[in-house]
Amino acid sequence: MGRLRGFFRRPPLLHVAVDTGTGPAVVMIHGIASSSVTFENVVPLIEGSHRVIAIDLLGFGGSPAPADSNYTIDEHVASLTRTIRSLHLRDPFVLVGHSMGTLIAARYSAARHGRLRRLVLVSPPIYLAPDAIGGRGDRTAMELYLRLYEYLRSNKDFTIRAAAGLARLSPIKNLLVVSESNWRAFVLSLQNSIEAQTSVSDVASVRVPVEVVYGSLDPFLAPSGMRVIAQLRNVTVHRVDGGDHVIRPRMARVVATAIG
Repeated sequence: MGRLRGFFRRPPLLHVAVDTGTGPAVVMIHGIASSSVTFENVVPLIEGSHRVIAIDLLGFGGSPAPADSNYTIDEHVASLTRTIRSLHLRDPFVLVGHSMGTLIAARYSAARHGRLRRLVLVSPPIYLAPDAIGGRGDRTAMELYLRLYEYLRSNKDFTIRAAAGLARLSPIKNLLVVSESNWRAFVLSLQNSIEAQTSVSDVASVRVPVEVVYGSLDPFLAPSGMRVIAQLRNVTVHRVDGGDHVIRPRMARVVATAIG
């Protein structure tokens, strides 16, 4: 009976950190080990003409971190779905994802295209299985990404220290937080949502326009994955020269334009 209760348990509601402005709705979700502060440079650009909603993902920011969650894409999407439903949005909306949030947004959009007006993917970490990549250089690069993530998952103290160092250099306060309190959510999201992603097939299933925004200096960008995404139907790619993984003011302007 206990197992049945767990199976039918409702996914947790997520923390809605920003809900401001009026007009067509834009829902924004951040990446791993971050929060809605990811979009602090975007919100002022669109809140005059849109209802802007920023949601903290499961296990991060102000959202709950269930002790029994495995932080799979499906679990992230289930909580996102329930939370969006609770907002009672009447008209199709724009969904914006950043980093890991792009993977979750793509999965949500693939199944619920009728709810969307547009999908915007910012700094998407699109990774393919190395054995599915033909070029030796691209295959080696993909293997290095996966080895790096395995190292981060296996070396807690190093990862927390490294994240703290990067956070001090960030132009946005509290943009990256890896700590004892969110370590489980970080590790399992990395393993079960980023490394085990199905983003290419998800984006291929999306029926609304897809806008992809990325920086030319993004260290988490896999060129082979980006090339595959760029060839899909309904996908328009916007490259921000000199941009990195963070949504700085210049990239924010491109994101605002992509939102429409």
